Amino acid sequence: MPWSGRSDSTRALPVSDRTGSESGAAGVGSGADRAVPAAFEPVIGLEIHVQLATATKMFCGCELSFGEPPNTRTCAVCLGLPGSLPVANERAVHFGLMIGLALGSELAPRSIFHRKNYFYPDLPKGYQISQYGQPLCRGGRLGDVRINRVHLEEDAAKLIHVGASGRIHGSDASVVDFNRCGTPLAEIVTEPDLRSPEQCGDWLKLLRTTLRQLGVSDVNMEEGSLRCDANISVRAVGAAELGTKTELKNMNSFRFLERGIRAEIARQVEVLQGGGEVVQETLHFDPATDGLTPLRSKEEVHDYRYFPEPDLIPVAIDEHMLARARAAMPELPAARAERFQRELGLSRESAQLLAFRAELGDYFEAALAAGAEPEPPAQALANWIGGELSARLQEGEDPAGSRVTAAALASLVGLVAAKRVSVGAGRQVLDKLAAEGGSDPTAVIEREGLVALDGGEELAAVVAAALEANADAAERVRAGNEKALGPIIGTVMRETKGRADGGEVRRLVLEQLGI
Repeated sequence: MPWSGRSDSTRALPVSDRTGSESGAAGVGSGADRAVPAAFEPVIGLEIHVQLATATKMFCGCELSFGEPPNTRTCAVCLGLPGSLPVANERAVHFGLMIGLALGSELAPRSIFHRKNYFYPDLPKGYQISQYGQPLCRGGRLGDVRINRVHLEEDAAKLIHVGASGRIHGSDASVVDFNRCGTPLAEIVTEPDLRSPEQCGDWLKLLRTTLRQLGVSDVNMEEGSLRCDANISVRAVGAAELGTKTELKNMNSFRFLERGIRAEIARQVEVLQGGGEVVQETLHFDPATDGLTPLRSKEEVHDYRYFPEPDLIPVAIDEHMLARARAAMPELPAARAERFQRELGLSRESAQLLAFRAELGDYFEAALAAGAEPEPPAQALANWIGGELSARLQEGEDPAGSRVTAAALASLVGLVAAKRVSVGAGRQVLDKLAAEGGSDPTAVIEREGLVALDGGEELAAVVAAALEANADAAERVRAGNEKALGPIIGTVMRETKGRADGGEVRRLVLEQLGI
C-alpha cells in the first residue's frame, strides 16, 4: 500500500525513546549493528496483517484451521472455481469495526470490496479480494503513530518450498497448501511516523496488546496471525521530501522486525553515501545471516488494476452494527494506563508497562485485590512486578503461570514496605518463591532467618565493626566523599545476610562518624 503524499509536515512524535541495538549475529557487510550517521534520518511506515478470529473464511463457509493436513479446508469459492460466488463474513466486518473504534478511525458508512489483480501460484483466482478506494476505516492513531487506513481482505494460500533452505531461492520445487486461502485479514496501514527499529518494535507490541484485548485475533506471530511489512526510506536530516522506499515482507517476530529494519537502513545509507540511488523494490530479510535479498521490483497501485468486485454488494454500516461493536469494546491499554495513573498514582512509565503488557497488568490487579496485610503500596508493587519479578521470568512468560502467585508477591511487597523484611532479604525470598512456589512469604522469611534487623544495639554493633574494618573508607566519608559509604554498607549487608535496612544502615554509619 503506497504512503499518502510525499510531505511530512505533520510528523508525529515517536512512540518510544528507546534506543540501542538488538543483540544478534550481524552478517559481514549487513550493517545490522551500525548506528545511523547523524546526517541521515530513517522514515518508516508499517503494514500489519491481522488474521481475524472468525470461525470461517472471509467469503465462504470453510472452517479456519492451523496445522490441518494440506488442502482439506477448501471449497469452490476459496479455490476460485467457475460459477462460485463469495459472501462477506459478517463477523469479520464486526471485528473490523472494533479495530477502527479502538484506533479512533473514521468508520465508512459505505465501503466496497475490490479485486486486486496479480498472478502468483498461491492466488487461485488470479486476484485477491481486498478494499482500495473505500476502505472500512480511515485515519486514527495509536500512541504517537497515525493510522492511514484499516481494510478487510482475504489471505493467499501458503507456498511450501521444497529444498534445504526452505526459501524460494534455491528450492527444488514449490507446492501449495490452500487451507489458508481466503482467511479473513484486517490490514492496518500506518503513516510513515516511525524513526527507528526500536520504535517499530515497541509500537507493534502496543498494537498486539490492543488487538488481543479486543479479542479480534490471537495475534500469534509464530502461527502467522500477525505479520508485518515495513516500508523504509532514508533522507537527509531536515529534508521535507521522503526518500525512495523499499519494503521488507512478512517479518514474524519483533526481534526479526527490528533487525531487518536496522539492516535495510544501513544498506540504504551505504548506497547514498556512495553516491548511488536507492531502487524501489521488495526485499526478504534472512535472520540467519542478517542478509537482504531482492524479491521483485516494488509494484505501484496501477500494477494491480484495482476494480470493484462485481460479485459483492457494498458494506453499509448502520447504527445497529455500530452499537454492537461499541458494546463489545473492552478497556484498551491506553485507557488502562491512564486509570493506573489517575486512580493508583502510578508513574507514567509503570502505568504504561503494566497496561501495554496485559499479562503484567492482570497480575498487578490480581495482587492488589489479594487483600494482603500489610497492604502493599501500588507503586512499590508495580516496581517489583516490572523489575524483580520480570527479571526472574522467561521472555514473554505470563507471571500468572509462574510459581509466584499474585497474592504471595503482594504479601512480600507489603512486608518490605512495612520494613519487616529488608529489600535485599525480600529478593532472596522472591528467589525461593520463584524456585519452589508457595503462598506464604512469611514462612520463607522465618525459615531462612531473614526477619529484618531493627535499628537497635545489634545493628549498631555490626555498623561499628564495619567502620573498623573499613577505616580508610570511613575517613573518606568524613572528608565528604559519600561514595565511600559503599564498602561500609556492603560489609554490614554481608554480615547481616541482607536483613538490615539500607537506609537505616546509612543513618547509623553517619551517626557513628559524627556527621
